[in-house]
Amino acid sequence: MGLRQIATRLESTGVVSDSRGFILLARLLGKAGHLKAGSYEVDQSIAPISLLNKLERGEFAQGQVRFIEGWTFRQIRDALYAHPMVRNDTKGFDDREILERLGAPEIHPEGLFFPDTYHFSAGTSDLVILQHAYWKMQSVLVELWESRASGLPLSSPYEALVLASIVEKETGHPEERELVAAVFINRLKRGMRLQADPTIVYGLGEDFEGRLRTRHLQADQPYNTYTRAGLPPTPIALPGAAAIAATLNPADSPALYFVSRNDGTHVFSRTLQEHNRAVYKYQKSQ
Repeated sequence: MGLRQIATRLESTGVVSDSRGFILLARLLGKAGHLKAGSYEVDQSIAPISLLNKLERGEFAQGQVRFIEGWTFRQIRDALYAHPMVRNDTKGFDDREILERLGAPEIHPEGLFFPDTYHFSAGTSDLVILQHAYWKMQSVLVELWESRASGLPLSSPYEALVLASIVEKETGHPEERELVAAVFINRLKRGMRLQADPTIVYGLGEDFEGRLRTRHLQADQPYNTYTRAGLPPTPIALPGAAAIAATLNPADSPALYFVSRNDGTHVFSRTLQEHNRAVYKYQKSQ
């Protein structure tokens, strides 16, 4: 908008009482050519000179969007598309094209964006927000990788990210993260399969109907950690910094199994016999 359009809009919404006077003041103060485009929050009691200063400095109204631990990339895209202050430049792009636009070398976007709250001015491109989230994840991941425990069966920060995403999905209790990570690290060291239900759910995608069944565990697919050894090909969700830290510095525990108590916490076991007793107590007896 030019100055005249701005003044007319402000008068029509009652922010200024006289558009002509507002235009004259802007010109007299030398601000007419320096007003910055953006979305602003203003009070109807604001003085014209204060309003002009605000528009000249570009004190935009800020939006914010939150990426939550455990979210998938699809949920990130949905949140950005639904936000009224985000400019959706990636609509119609497939996931790989988005990564190319971000300059990311990875071929799959899952897990690459740090879960956090991002603040931005109105009209900011979704690519800009994704860029911030991508580089923040890279920064956090590299920093935590440098302080990892010795002897981990993980060959790269990306493998740590993959395992951390499973740890993130397996427990919502902070005090259990290191123990859950220890179970998976111990299994990888022994060549055991991870047998992590969240990976199967991710692999099923829209075919998942809310409950895992035996046929799901037996049907081979890239994310079925019951039928395939090692890590799945990519992360399955956004891991937070705590899940990554737990994965890279797991508890000193010999546990190889865990089962839900049905209250959000788990029982951890060293042997299959102990695990079977826990399964019977907390699952099969329910």
